[in-house]
Amino acid sequence: MTRRADLAQPVAAGVVASLVGFASSFTVVLTGLNGVGATDAQAASGLLALCVVMGIVAIGIGLRLRVPASIAWSTPGAALLATVGVPGGGWPAAVGAFVIAGGLTVLAGLWARLGRLIAAIPGPLASAMLAGVLLPICAGPARAVVEIPAQAGPVVATWLALVVLARRWAVPGALVAAAVATALGGGFDAPDGGLLARPELTTPAFTLGALVGIALPLFIVTMASQNVTGMTVLASFGYRPPLRPVLLSTGAGSILSAPFGGHAINLAAITAALSAGPDAHPDPERRWVASVAGGVVYLVLGLGAGLAVALVSSAPPVLVQCVAGLALLAPLAGALAAAVATEATRDAAVATLVVSASGITAFQISAPFWGLVAGLLLFAVQRGVAARAMPTEQRA
Repeated sequence: MTRRADLAQPVAAGVVASLVGFASSFTVVLTGLNGVGATDAQAASGLLALCVVMGIVAIGIGLRLRVPASIAWSTPGAALLATVGVPGGGWPAAVGAFVIAGGLTVLAGLWARLGRLIAAIPGPLASAMLAGVLLPICAGPARAVVEIPAQAGPVVATWLALVVLARRWAVPGALVAAAVATALGGGFDAPDGGLLARPELTTPAFTLGALVGIALPLFIVTMASQNVTGMTVLASFGYRPPLRPVLLSTGAGSILSAPFGGHAINLAAITAALSAGPDAHPDPERRWVASVAGGVVYLVLGLGAGLAVALVSSAPPVLVQCVAGLALLAPLAGALAAAVATEATRDAAVATLVVSASGITAFQISAPFWGLVAGLLLFAVQRGVAARAMPTEQRA
């Protein structure tokens, strides 16, 4: 009896972390997959594939490394997909980009120099690129309240009340409010394939535009805003798992899920504290159970992918954008704060943000890539000017 009670706490922590993670951002994932050309059936397949590989990787890391590592899909990566548009080559090209992004994660685990290359990108510029990706989506609640106030108003009000009373449930609560508004407005339409999601295999196509416009930004935002942040959260609670097996397992999981529509998985950053903190268990050596429990929950949640698609496809698009925007407000705030925190890179970070949020496409390459290029160029020019202005003895 004592042992059961001992396990109940970390199991509950893992269950809550997975439920909150799923409910808070699955609308962002579906919006992103649809944004790069997926049909509803392909988006449901992608959500199913992500849940399955997340569950397997979370269970494996928990059992092997004995750390409470929460695994999640790349929410910033999904937000990126929602803004770049359908690539040349359509959905198969997007799937090819997912494969490449997963391969780059594996390569970062095998080749330390690639990890150092990503780390060499100034952190404020990476944060600014993320902020530029998130900004247009986070405008969704404002548009929704103006366009459909009767439906969006209660959603935003529910979110606001729960931010004050129970912050972790604010977005799930807004999702429930959106579901109620959709039901009252006409009900739900089941997807063509029914409510039970089925794997939809897509043969990847590899194009230069999707490689540069989707794969590279997806890899960078996933590494910088998810994996690095997730490791930092674990370290804050005293856990320092080796990075290589984490990157290899999440990268391999991303590659395996890609042909079925999954874009990327990674260490969780937002929900990581739920599994790694003292609320999961007073004894840090028992908290790894939360990772295993959370993985099992994701395996079960994958079965509900068809229902999730039914909700998103039945709701007015602007209402879905409203929920997605609310889900991304906290990441946007963090990205903006990090982008402008350092005066030396502030101008370059603002340039990165503006171009990334512009929605431009040049040479079939989307805005986030050009935003990072613009920021790096301005940063290099300003640093060069500052170096020339420095007295000769200081340069030496």
